[in-house]
Amino acid sequence: MSMDRVNVLLDQVTASGRITGAVVLIYRDGEPVLERAVGYQDREAGVPVSLDTIFRYASVTKPIVAATTLAMVERGLLTLDDAVADYLPWFRPLDPDGSPADIRVRHLITHTSGLAYDASLERLPPDRAVNQGLSDTTLSLEDNFSRLSGTTLAFRPGAQWAYSTAIDVLGAVLEKVHGTPLEDAVVHHVAETLQMRDARFRVTDLSRLAVAYADSPDGPVRMPDPWYAHKPDRFEGYFSPSRIFNARAYQSGGAGMAGTARDVMRLLETIRTGGDPLFSRDLAEAGLSNQIGDVPGNPGQRFGYFGAIVTDPVAAATALPAGAIQWGGVYGNTWFILPEKGVTVVSLSNNALEGCNGAYVEELRAAVCENL
Repeated sequence: MSMDRVNVLLDQVTASGRITGAVVLIYRDGEPVLERAVGYQDREAGVPVSLDTIFRYASVTKPIVAATTLAMVERGLLTLDDAVADYLPWFRPLDPDGSPADIRVRHLITHTSGLAYDASLERLPPDRAVNQGLSDTTLSLEDNFSRLSGTTLAFRPGAQWAYSTAIDVLGAVLEKVHGTPLEDAVVHHVAETLQMRDARFRVTDLSRLAVAYADSPDGPVRMPDPWYAHKPDRFEGYFSPSRIFNARAYQSGGAGMAGTARDVMRLLETIRTGGDPLFSRDLAEAGLSNQIGDVPGNPGQRFGYFGAIVTDPVAAATALPAGAIQWGGVYGNTWFILPEKGVTVVSLSNNALEGCNGAYVEELRAAVCENL
């Protein structure tokens, strides 16, 4: 499995400045075939990226919280069919017809709850604004998401797929079940078991934290705080790089963690190889397969518990083959698993949005897949 094209790509994107810094890990059958740190952790200070550089995960947080959920399901602490209102009486949105919505845990973990990311909610007056997980806040999970009670969902739970703040609400459910802040549940059920030492809702070592960079017409710039990002038909949202230092911000199960690429690889490899010691093979395999049926969603893709499953590469406009599982995080991260090839790939960068949904992502996928 030659990594020549991957190495050339990494050299090119960092030399051009399109990617400021990144860690790329490629494993096959559990063994590393590439572990590379390129570019700068802090460009202005001349600090290079290392393999243990800490990056803001953004939505790479989601599979970690999903794994925590399944670990708790495995131990009988909750079920995927539980009603969310039984845990969160303060969270009572409505169906489009105005009746109380029946949201189940499985709707949250699969993004079929009727919630949707909506940056306009952050522009409401301060007493009604709903934080989406990336910008700074002092609101608790309850204070923030109770503001959706009485509002109308985008669709009846289970009827469609829409990427959303559902995993933040799921985090609130886990807090209720575990009886502690979300980080404690994540550490207890997943991170400690897998020795994911830096995967936290805070920074474990400031000297290893990557500076966040933002796309601009002239190339990456040190990210302003706050920063509003708008990529038509792809992403709209508000960032605050300083949120990770704010202990008063609610722990966003959808976007709030930071950690290393190796921490992510440990989790994904555990899932790929059957879930042990976190949960059963049945749950692991379910998480890597279609859990949303044929409801409307992303073209050419379905969704499991951890990410999207490619069903039609042409419709999905991806170099990944059918059966691949993929997702990312808007601070600059992307990952994918090729189950039939035994391959797992993690790329964490400090470039929003290029490292997550820019041209780099498909270039990396193509470079990996051409040699399989």
